[in-house]
Amino acid sequence: MAAYETTRTAPLGAITTYRFIQFVSNIAAAVSEWNDARVTRAALEKLSDRELDDIGLCRGDIDAIGAQSRF
Repeated sequence: MAAYETTRTAPLGAITTYRFIQFVSNIAAAVSEWNDARVTRAALEKLSDRELDDIGLCRGDIDAIGAQSRF
């Protein structure tokens, strides 16, 4: 029974290209996460103190919520 090697090395620059694409993808994910936190903080800041109390939050909690999702 004959056997032959089926593994090949990656073409020149393939790993670098993959890492660059991964880097750009990570940046895009971080920007998306930052924007989600920004929108959430803006929506919470528009609520009255009574509305915040109804959902179990106070004004000081808004900053804490924004700090949890920072990268």
